[in-house]
Amino acid sequence: MFDFELTRQQGQARETAHALARDVVRPMALEADRTGRVPEAFLARMAALRGGLSAGVVPKEVGGQGEGAGELRDARGRTQTHRISIVLGEEMAWGDVPVMMNLPGPGLGGPPVRFAGTEEQNRRFFGVFAQPGLHWGAYALTEPGAGSDVAGIATTCRKDRDAWVLDGRKCFITNGARADWVVVFATVDRAQGRAGHRMFVVERGTPGFSVGKIEDKMGLRASETAELVFDACRVPSANLLGGEEHYAGKEGFLGAMRTFDVSRPMVGIFAVGIARAAWETATAFLRAELRGGAPSVRTRSLAESLAAGKARLDAARLLCWKAAWMADEGLPNAREASEAKAYAARVAMAVCRDSMLAMGAAGLEQSRFVEKWYRDLKVFDIFEGTGQIQRIVIAKRLLREPPVW
Repeated sequence: MFDFELTRQQGQARETAHALARDVVRPMALEADRTGRVPEAFLARMAALRGGLSAGVVPKEVGGQGEGAGELRDARGRTQTHRISIVLGEEMAWGDVPVMMNLPGPGLGGPPVRFAGTEEQNRRFFGVFAQPGLHWGAYALTEPGAGSDVAGIATTCRKDRDAWVLDGRKCFITNGARADWVVVFATVDRAQGRAGHRMFVVERGTPGFSVGKIEDKMGLRASETAELVFDACRVPSANLLGGEEHYAGKEGFLGAMRTFDVSRPMVGIFAVGIARAAWETATAFLRAELRGGAPSVRTRSLAESLAAGKARLDAARLLCWKAAWMADEGLPNAREASEAKAYAARVAMAVCRDSMLAMGAAGLEQSRFVEKWYRDLKVFDIFEGTGQIQRIVIAKRLLREPPVW
């Protein structure tokens, strides 16, 4: 009934990603954390490979490996874009998440363009990534007063002849300052709630669009996180995703939610990858300690803690795999995506904490990475919807319809 074995293609992808994470990404992670920068030569190399986690959302017609690309289909011809992305994501996160978040590509801006954009919009905006050089996309939903409460966004938009005028601020936007274009959520009328939402692609250099402060963060320090400002920003009508007819119902809000159904399992597997790295480090440390003689009471207790953590990480991984499989099959996966993200984030933080405790003072040494991973993991229970919001989503869906086992 169930097959938990990776296909040959998925296994090869994992081996390649792990080698890259081990030999290239991990060695630059501490310096990137200290300086907040990733070497441009590395980013150029990744852009040339057209790989990374963004490959599956760049359409094949413009040089990517999105829908229709044979490379991302299994032996029976079924798409495996999200499953391969999940496999790659864990290994690259094992190397270093902040470095990986710098990889050129559409990022979280990709799914809403692909899901809601017209054919012309897909060609135009994804076509940027087929051009020479380093190119990024971004996704701007979060605001100072609205993050988890998506319905409460305050950035406004109003139609003015052949353009839309946007006013407002967005915050904590990954790669927002360097992006070629940003998918921006705004509302025509806050009183309309979700029905008032619209999605725009705002291109760099658009009048009235500027970058505010770059955040100085506790974790994920090598990942650019920017404030974006829209002051009478005039966006061409052609950049309204899907066109005006697309918003006859609640398509703006649903566009945001559909993006989360793809991104939340990825966030979950990132957390698993980081915590796995910490667990492996602590386990190796305890093994070395045991070589000196019989295990002490303390060592036995720590070993039991790490054993429990391994089981929880395995369970979190399977939740992420299931949500990705459902996305590939075209099945509704909002509940499963929230389960994967909520559970993985909380488990990963606990496993990393226990790993640091198992190592004692050595767990605080920067050269051993564990304290860095602990700092990086804190935000995983916050971004892409807080753990509290995930549990609300799960509860609502369980009460609305019986679970499918």
